[in-house]
Amino acid sequence: MLPDGKGAPSVSSREPWWVRFAPVIFVLLWSGGFPVGKVGIHSAGPMTFLAIRYLLVIAVMLPLLIVLRPPMPKGAEWRHLAVVGLLIQGCYFGLGYLSLALGVSAGIAALISSLQPIATALLAPRLAGEHISPRAWLGLGLGLAGAAIVIVTKSGIGATSTSGLIAAFGALAMMTAGTFYEKRFGVTQHPVPANLVQHGVALAGLLPVALFAEGFRVESRPSLWISLAYLVIGNSVIAVGLLLAMVRRGRVSRVSALFFLVPPLAAVIAWLLLGEQMPSLAWAGFVVAAAGVALAAGVRLPGRAPAIPVEERS
Repeated sequence: MLPDGKGAPSVSSREPWWVRFAPVIFVLLWSGGFPVGKVGIHSAGPMTFLAIRYLLVIAVMLPLLIVLRPPMPKGAEWRHLAVVGLLIQGCYFGLGYLSLALGVSAGIAALISSLQPIATALLAPRLAGEHISPRAWLGLGLGLAGAAIVIVTKSGIGATSTSGLIAAFGALAMMTAGTFYEKRFGVTQHPVPANLVQHGVALAGLLPVALFAEGFRVESRPSLWISLAYLVIGNSVIAVGLLLAMVRRGRVSRVSALFFLVPPLAAVIAWLLLGEQMPSLAWAGFVVAAAGVALAAGVRLPGRAPAIPVEERS
């Protein structure tokens, strides 16, 4: 997790330099995780792949912990970090990769993941004290419609296993729960101990499954290690850290709206990385999704005051 201030800052407060670029960096890195992860599980079982990924994250963080000697969490902060790590690193990624292994295509998995803002918006009034305005609902609807256009026109939605779909929707529920928990209990933490705690908890849950259910079988290929390098640095460290930091600085519904850009961008990255063709209509869906995110997040338009579609109750 990246350092940041506690609570949502006022409009006039000075933001750290990284806040301006955090949404773009996060969306790009997170979107790339779908095609890159699809490559990785061809060489190892989903839990084995994740266990190796988390072992590598810990291997990167431990020397930094020794050298930097950062401030450590105190009291209940250990528990809060562990819960978020279990929900996001363990349950979300575990169920998401399991859904891919059970026959759900990367496109369908990305589309189900993009439902997270809808789930967040439905629960935000009760769990986070936020009111969702009609403008925000319009943006959420456009975002979902655009994401669906991209995925449907790119790969189609065909028959898939019921168990795989259950796993994909379970992953959606875990990410939503992790987002709300971080909003409620998350505080400023140094990224090194935070990542060690969260990935350590996730590894403790996934490693027995990898050993006893999958036999920890791995086919060593260059594609496996390249995908692991991307996911360790890009997703596990940078993207998740940015997500949780943005959640603490802003409102839950606005940050979650970024997920609507993931399916279209995942399709673009898969086209560039894997040569998967994207139909012309899919580009139109990308534009619709981007417009929906702009509405839901209250993006400032030229010559207009910034719209605030999601208001916190005092």
